[in-house]
Parts: sequence; structure tokens; C-alpha cells
Amino acid sequence: MGYKTPTCSIARRCGGCEWLSVPYPIQLKRKQAQVEELLAPLASINNVTIEPIRGMDEPLAYRHKAATPFAPGKGRTVRSGFYASGTHQIIASKECLVEDGRARAILNDVAYLAGQFNIHAYQEDRGKGALRHAVVRCGYATDDVMLVLVVNGQRLPHEQEFIAALRKAHPELTSIFLNVNQKRTNAILGRETRLLWGSTSMSDKLLNCTFEIGPTSFYQTNPQQTEALYQLAIDGALAGSKQTGATLTEASTQTDASAPANNLRILDAYCGTGTIGLCLAHVAEAQGVNLLLTGVDQVENNIQMARRNARNNKLEAEFICDDATRYMQALAKDGQNFDVIILDPPRAGSTPAFLKATAQLAQKKIVYVSCNVVTQARDLKVLLDSGFAIERVTPVDMFPHTKHVECVVVLSRAN
Repeated sequence: MGYKTPTCSIARRCGGCEWLSVPYPIQLKRKQAQVEELLAPLASINNVTIEPIRGMDEPLAYRHKAATPFAPGKGRTVRSGFYASGTHQIIASKECLVEDGRARAILNDVAYLAGQFNIHAYQEDRGKGALRHAVVRCGYATDDVMLVLVVNGQRLPHEQEFIAALRKAHPELTSIFLNVNQKRTNAILGRETRLLWGSTSMSDKLLNCTFEIGPTSFYQTNPQQTEALYQLAIDGALAGSKQTGATLTEASTQTDASAPANNLRILDAYCGTGTIGLCLAHVAEAQGVNLLLTGVDQVENNIQMARRNARNNKLEAEFICDDATRYMQALAKDGQNFDVIILDPPRAGSTPAFLKATAQLAQKKIVYVSCNVVTQARDLKVLLDSGFAIERVTPVDMFPHTKHVECVVVLSRAN
């Protein structure tokens, strides 16, 4: 893209792409500077410099998940689009430069057909109306397209006719779900979901692994950069482990007494549907590294999906539904440990209790993947004080044209 900047007619009002008018090379320099300001003082303790940020060659159409709110329009019409910056006023949009090209047309046609079938849009101030939001996921490496309709009730009026009209207008759809959200909340999704038509899940691929994605599953929005992010995490976890033998886990206490002593034992904390851990297991297998993977997540649906993903990719792994901190504290109390722990916490970062357990359990390395460098810097200070040293710091631009930046930090237990 160079120093050219794309043009969007609603950019100033929408506010979603706050840096759209900034040439992409300058965006990357700003994000690099942000990471260096926060993490360079910590990395310099171990004479480590921040690596150059991994950006995109063409930072457009990268979002493979898109959503819209709905609101009543004139007459029977339903409005869709984006919220204006800092408000809940909807701005109409025919297309979005950063979304997969299939998504916005589907979302806009949901609004159009809702008006045709007299399906009323949700009114936030009154808590009335049926149609609240719609979410579209588009496959990165597959042709799957999933639509989730978020409804203030158990059913949509004229449900079957409405679905038939959507399928006719968009034959690319492979599944349509209804998600029930009857709470007065800003959260898009509710807890109850049912299939209206099509496949029970969609599939996509990352680093030659196939993943099932459910209507409420967490799955990275930018798969192309996700592969770059995951590869950095995998490289960090496997560095120095390409040879099997006692050197891998010489000092480790086995969680399974029957496990051979030359297994590289990995814990994927906050594992979600298992994407990072399973991609790691796939690469390890190709490199001849014997790996025992354990994933932990507190969302039962995520764990069920992770187990299916392991089976679908013919990979051995154990996925446990539990609070990550509670699970790790119990293992530490029992004298268990792992060679490598991978953590990818939410934006709020981790907790002191979790970090303490991580430092106790990780015998060799910690790979910290973060979507918030501010909280990552805070957590890294705790890990450094617990006897770890920073080996590598690499920023990744997952969301071009925004201020957000992700970062992978590899730490090893200090001698």
C-alpha cells in the first residue's frame, strides 16, 4: 500500500478506523514506538531489543467477522450500519474497506428483508422490538459463511419465510443461527443459541490446521495476521526443542506417570477453542518433537470445540474446563509443572494469582501473547521478578488503521 491512503465516505463519523488517513508505514512506526516505550525498558534488562513490527502487505478487507446493530427507520424500514463514534446513532454503510467483501451486503440485506417481512428492529430506550444485531463470519481459507441473528425473544416473526428469503438473496451462506438476548445490555450476544438452517458450525484453517467455529466461539478476526502471531508463539515455544531426549524435560515432574521423559509438555492457558495449542502441536509433530498438550478454559463450549478440533486434526491433546488460575494453583500445590506455558489473556491482562502459579509451573519458558501492551508490561514485571528473563519481543499489527497492537513476548527461566 505504501504511503497511499484509502478513502471512506463515513470514516470521520464512524470512528472505527481512526488512523485511516494516516499512511500505513507511519501507522506501523507509531505502533512500534508504543511497544518500545512500554517494553524496551524491561527487555533491555536482558539486552534484548524489540523486533520490527509484523505488518500487512495490503491492510484492507482483513476483518473476517462483521456485525451491525439495528434500529427502526422510517415507516417499516430497519436501519443498519455502524455506530457513530461515541454514540449509538447508526450510520448507514454500503461497504467497509477493512471487512471481507461478502459481509456488509449480507448484513444490509438482513435489515432490508426485515422491513419487507415487518420484523421490528429493537428499540434500546424501550427494550421493545425483535431484531437487535447480526454477526457474519466469513472463512479465510474456506468458503464458509455463518450468519447469527440476535433477537429480543425466542423466535423471529415470519421466521421460516425470512430465512428462505435470506438464503435466496445470499446463496453463499452456509449456516444461519438465532441468538437470544433479552437483557437490557450493550453486549451483542446472549447465552442461548439455536440453529435455524445449515451446518452446525463453520470451518476455517490456520497454519494447515482445520478449526470448527461455532456461533459464539472466539476466533481471531484477522486470520492472516493470526498466522503470523501464532508462528511467533510457536517458534518461541519450540526454540531449542527440535531434538527429542532428556534435554527437553530433564528437570520436569510428569503430570502423567506413564508419559515418556522426553515429552515437551505444554500448557495452553486461556485456550479458547484450542487454536494456538493445536497449531503448535501440528508444527511440533512435523519437526519430530514429542509434545504433550494441555489446554484449559472456563467456557464449556470452547472446550467441547477444542476437543473436536483436536480429533479433526488427528492431534493428541487434553482440554480441561476450569478456571485457569484455580487449575494452575491446584497443579502447583501438587508439585506438577510444564516445560512451556502459553498465555493469551483478555485485554485486562492476567492476575497476580495467575502469574504466581505460572511462574511456579513453567520450568523452561513462558510465551505471553497480548492484545494490550499496557497490561502486558505490568504482568511482565511480575514474571521478571519471579525469576524469568525476556528472550524475544515482537509486535504484530492485527488491526490496521487503528491504535491497537498485539505483541508476543518469549521468556525463559533465568539461570
